[in-house]
Amino acid sequence: MSKHVVWTQWEDLVVPEGFVALNPQSRPLDSSDLSDITFFTPFYMSGRAGLEPSKRMPNLKILQVPNAGYDDAIEYVREGVVLCNARGVHDASTSELAIGLAIAVRRGFSDFARAQVQGKWEHRRYASLTDSKIAIIGYGSIGQRVAQGLSGFEVSIDSYSRSRNHDSMKIDQLDENLHKYDVVILTLPLTDESRKMFNAERLSLMKSGSALINVARGGVVDTQALLAELNSGRLWAGLDVTDPEPLPEGHPLWEAKNCIIVPHVGGDSNAFLGRGKRLVEEQLVRLSRDEEIINIVAKG
Repeated sequence: MSKHVVWTQWEDLVVPEGFVALNPQSRPLDSSDLSDITFFTPFYMSGRAGLEPSKRMPNLKILQVPNAGYDDAIEYVREGVVLCNARGVHDASTSELAIGLAIAVRRGFSDFARAQVQGKWEHRRYASLTDSKIAIIGYGSIGQRVAQGLSGFEVSIDSYSRSRNHDSMKIDQLDENLHKYDVVILTLPLTDESRKMFNAERLSLMKSGSALINVARGGVVDTQALLAELNSGRLWAGLDVTDPEPLPEGHPLWEAKNCIIVPHVGGDSNAFLGRGKRLVEEQLVRLSRDEEIINIVAKG
């Protein structure tokens, strides 16, 4: 059995016999020797700053990021290091937000919220999620959970993926069908292939009055192209992620028409704490049994 020195944010992490559990209280990252750490989980939502201490861990074997997305962690994978993501941990919370944003955008919540602040009763008829045709782009665990959550609504759903997993359609078929959808939900990872996938040309294929819901990564959408569509009034959007991110004060996207923005909170609910800790504990049990760990996305 391989022994590991494990650093996570959890003080109550349960580790197998012979493993050493460290946390911010017992081993502060900014002022401690990190050379003995072999298993590292950065703070959730800490970005590059949270990953930087891994450079001071010469014996690191496993970098277990607490996010489903891992594009920002690839550069920290070096020889001898395995990168794992948190596939499955954020599915319920992120899908919940995606559906919430879809409802909020379709039913005009942003306009009603502004009217409430102004103390105005402004009755208007908006679109409904009911009877909508919905496309889910990216059909991994989060996309599948979105579809599961939407199954209780009176909607029709098409899903798209590169691999056509779980009877999804190929992404190559998307452009010929985009004009049909009332709601397009993005749940795919950010890669060289998906970067600015929703550019001006693809956004122009979307149905007038339809909504783009992005709980993936901001870079999947061309921000300037989306801005043009929003301010023309042709499209609506619900964004958990943006490009740039964090969205700076004064950025024109804040003032865009027909848009709801939330600050990348899809997975960052109280559901994360217990689920994230359970994933790490499961990984450590697997290591103690010399079994293969799960959610491997890259190897140095």
